Amino acid sequence: MTPTPDPQHSVHSQPPFADDDTIDLRELWLRVLRGLPKTVGLGLLGLAVGATAYFAAGPFLSVSTATRVVFSFSGYERGEYPDRSKFQADDLRAPEIISEALKRQGLDDSEGFQSQVRAALSIEGIIPPNIVKERDRQRAAGQTVAPYRPDEYTVSLSLPRKFPLGPRQREQLLNEVVSVYRERFQQTYVSIPLNFGNAFKALEGADYFDYELILSRESHNIAAFLSGMNETARSFRSPRTNLSFGDLHKQSQLFSQIRLNETLGLIRQYGLSKDRRTAMIKMDYYLQSLEDQERRAVEEENLVLGLLRQAQERTQGHVLGIKSQSVQQRPDTPLIDQGLIDSLLANDAYNFLVRRALEIGLQTRQIQSEKAVLLERRRNMQAFIEGNREEQTEMIAQLERSLAELSTAYAALFANIRTTHEDYERQQFADAIRISMQATTGRFYPGLAKAGIVGLAVGLAAGFGLSLLGVTAPRRD
Repeated sequence: MTPTPDPQHSVHSQPPFADDDTIDLRELWLRVLRGLPKTVGLGLLGLAVGATAYFAAGPFLSVSTATRVVFSFSGYERGEYPDRSKFQADDLRAPEIISEALKRQGLDDSEGFQSQVRAALSIEGIIPPNIVKERDRQRAAGQTVAPYRPDEYTVSLSLPRKFPLGPRQREQLLNEVVSVYRERFQQTYVSIPLNFGNAFKALEGADYFDYELILSRESHNIAAFLSGMNETARSFRSPRTNLSFGDLHKQSQLFSQIRLNETLGLIRQYGLSKDRRTAMIKMDYYLQSLEDQERRAVEEENLVLGLLRQAQERTQGHVLGIKSQSVQQRPDTPLIDQGLIDSLLANDAYNFLVRRALEIGLQTRQIQSEKAVLLERRRNMQAFIEGNREEQTEMIAQLERSLAELSTAYAALFANIRTTHEDYERQQFADAIRISMQATTGRFYPGLAKAGIVGLAVGLAAGFGLSLLGVTAPRRD
């Protein structure tokens, strides 16, 4: 007798795909339901494994602390600082910046620790999606894409979780790095220029002969600086001094006319010096230096003028040529021929020589003028070498009183200049470097939850897969 097949066994043994290439959804659903306990178990196992693995590896995983910094100052669009030096976003993590930030936070400032922190810092530009789309469109159209310089950067500090810095310390350190960089920027571009303001410090222990040289140059530098600032910021008025740069320029003129001319007049009129013979030696050496400079300048001027004459002769016989364009141009027809290129090069060389001749001519005349003034002062000093010493002592006492009044007036003038200039620069660079997003650190528990969810998803997927394949627990009779 042929054994009767078990219907239940036949159902389990049949594949989900019939011969007619159709899918039995009811069979698939029954398999999922039968394997549901195993699926749930695998999911919970994956959750536990994922969370445990993340918890164990957590101290060794890097945690990112990020902030955003915006740069906006004159010249940034050209990739330059206000003094025309090259801008690089990587300057934000310069070694001296990191060292100063660590010191201010009271952290370890050893060289090894600084290297670790600096290596963990990264700076990336933020490019808006619309800019990316526009540049892709230009590339697709065959256009030349201009360089793009982002004005906002993401500054990230990525360190292992076990690194001896807590989340709060990392955020404070990142903010301190930006603060130190901003202060360095302000010290460089907001502070008063260093080419004047220290005249009396430089004159400590100097002879009266040096006063005339240094103070005259200082007065000229102050006048030139204030004149330039008055042209740049005519409408600016300092909130602390209530002065404009035009007012300060007038004050500097009064300072020169009333205080400075009196002091320098006494020195020149009476040939005052602490040691006239030493002053004569210094004048002779300075005069010899000026003569050497004049000699070199004259030689360079003659060379430039000779080249300029040759360029003029060449230009007179040179014909500027432009290739005529036909009505029907072919693609291989050049628009500019060799004659035009030669003409452009010749014109450029001629213009360069003209500018250089003007520069070296002005330099030569300035040296000659300074030399003439020094010769006059030398003759004046020579006339007083054998003068009355008692009269000189009396004049020196008068000069000392004049110098004291001059120093007080100079300090007051320069204090107003410094305060007004700082107010102007702070207004100009108020938003030069600013934080657009406060520093935040990735937390541990969100990562733990993500790892658990990934493990749960993998476990559930494995359970569903095994159920669909028909791998289920054996039935017990």
